[in-house]
Amino acid sequence: MNQQKIAQVHSPTSHFSVLLSPTPRGARLARLLAAEWMRDHEVPYGVTEAATQVVAELATNAATHGRVAGRSFRLGLLSHEGVLRIEVTDTRAESLPRVQPAGPDGDSGRGLLLVEALADRWGTALGPVPRKTVWAELDLPHR
Repeated sequence: MNQQKIAQVHSPTSHFSVLLSPTPRGARLARLLAAEWMRDHEVPYGVTEAATQVVAELATNAATHGRVAGRSFRLGLLSHEGVLRIEVTDTRAESLPRVQPAGPDGDSGRGLLLVEALADRWGTALGPVPRKTVWAELDLPHR
């Protein structure tokens, strides 16, 4: 029997990126893919639940407010040095997200409030033109 020793190199960085259609279906798929990636990478349950909600909100915003016909949005996940970073990039740089007070009877307007409550940090980055990226970071517990 021929046996081989295989050395495994564990990278401290894990990354996932996918282009999705700027539709409700694309936003839903972003949430499902993110949840599956986090399960595969053994992200702790509490972080996975919060991050899945953050992905859902940012992807829905990209599909709703960042939509440009014929242009996809990108979901990126990066786990590095104790931080899970979520990035959603669309092609409407002129439309920067901002937290707005939602009316008591409104059906929308609470997404960024949820992101702000669930993430340890969040923000936006412009470029390259015409793109913008909305990112959120969640600290991972030490193992």
